[in-house]
Amino acid sequence: MHIGGTIAIVNTLQELGTFIYQWYWVPLLLIYLAVIATILIENRNPAKTIAWIMVIVFLPILGVIIYYLFGQKFKKVKVFRVQDREKRIQLIRIWDELSPIMDDKLQELGQTLGPLSRVFVFLKNQRVSPPSLHNKTTLLINGEQKFPALIHAMEAAQHHIHLEYYIFELDGIGNSMIDLLEEKASAGVVVRIIGDAFGSPALSRLQARFTASGIEFVTFLPVTFTSLANSNYRNHRKIAIIDGHTAFVGGINVSDRYINGDNQSLFWRDTAVKIEGEAVNVLQAQFWMNWHLADGSPFNLGSDYFYMADRISAGVASVSFAFSDPGSAAPFNMEAILIGIAEAEKTIQLCTPYFIPSDELTTALQLAAASGVAVELMLPAQSDSFLVQHASFSFLKPLLARGVSVYLYEKGFMHAKTICIDGKLAFIGTVNLDIRSFYINFEVSAIINDEELCRQLNAQFEEDKLNSARMTMDTWLMRPRWKRGLDSICRLLAPLL
Repeated sequence: MHIGGTIAIVNTLQELGTFIYQWYWVPLLLIYLAVIATILIENRNPAKTIAWIMVIVFLPILGVIIYYLFGQKFKKVKVFRVQDREKRIQLIRIWDELSPIMDDKLQELGQTLGPLSRVFVFLKNQRVSPPSLHNKTTLLINGEQKFPALIHAMEAAQHHIHLEYYIFELDGIGNSMIDLLEEKASAGVVVRIIGDAFGSPALSRLQARFTASGIEFVTFLPVTFTSLANSNYRNHRKIAIIDGHTAFVGGINVSDRYINGDNQSLFWRDTAVKIEGEAVNVLQAQFWMNWHLADGSPFNLGSDYFYMADRISAGVASVSFAFSDPGSAAPFNMEAILIGIAEAEKTIQLCTPYFIPSDELTTALQLAAASGVAVELMLPAQSDSFLVQHASFSFLKPLLARGVSVYLYEKGFMHAKTICIDGKLAFIGTVNLDIRSFYINFEVSAIINDEELCRQLNAQFEEDKLNSARMTMDTWLMRPRWKRGLDSICRLLAPLL
């Protein structure tokens, strides 16, 4: 009986194995159809829909896994929007009270900036950021200029230091900053740090040390097994706020790689800006919202957290900010750029490490160049991403055909995210000219009207051109056919990069 039962079990297992071998494709097909149906129902951009279907079809099983990890729409969008509304309700009353003052500022901007002031009007109308006049701005090139200025400001902090960074590494500059933050915390200065879970994993391991030293730290969008589908959405911002009157924004993370010297094998070219004045209040309010979104210990925005007019003398810079995230009502950073490009009259200079433009941006640059505006685009000659490098090159041919000048930076890695229009309006922030920055990541860009800062930004662009190779239509066509073919293949994945 025992032997007979064993034989029966073996036979059953064999039959089951044969059945699975013959019919395994049925549940797999159903899973594929369900995933594809989900993509279609989400009504994505057609190019992105086709790209994801290609990944799923041509990468069996693996494609479904990739879609689960990186392709699903941001699950926390609704949660973030609800929390955003709850926090914004507390700011709307103040916003409405200040609306007449903002309108007066916009009128003044219109007189000095002309049509380019529409960027400020747009951000005010969308309640993204109010315009601010009479600020001081200081252009900071590379880590050699940013970090000394940031450390000096933190050393002078009396009330609080707020940091929000995508990458914060525990290397030379990172550890020295943490030591300084511990000193300030022990002296009674409030220190709060928001670190992105993906970009700054090392910070999370210092939680006990932070707690012991009095530093408040939160991880933004922790990556766990249950939240893997949200791991594609990162807080890419780099913001530092000191005592409510001084702030730093730009592309420079906290890492030794941004400090060029004898020990660095790769020259890292980047840009940040120091802002002093009323505009810092906008960043402060945004930090406050993100701190609560990341479940940080609640705190109220009292007068100690805001700029007071008598702390520093007035400057000449007008400043606003574009903020965007996967829960934004619209891609505000991209839209602000499009408005600026549309109003350009003479020159547009753009620097970006990653160029995967939206159709809207491609069209705007083509139209600007075709209408007589001198459009110059600078990219790294060698990217740190193989797919992005080749996909980017596929977008250059139509731009070259319409008169856009393209420069490939050869001295090192071009990581700056800047735009300067007509020598009057500058965009300096964390926003790459790609789909990820426009629609997926949490990003910020400072939008500045300061003729001296724009003059310096133009001068830096001209200096960078001396370290760049000009790409023309002839040089693009001289590239081997296999490379151009690879460009086209990588472009098919552009909506996903």
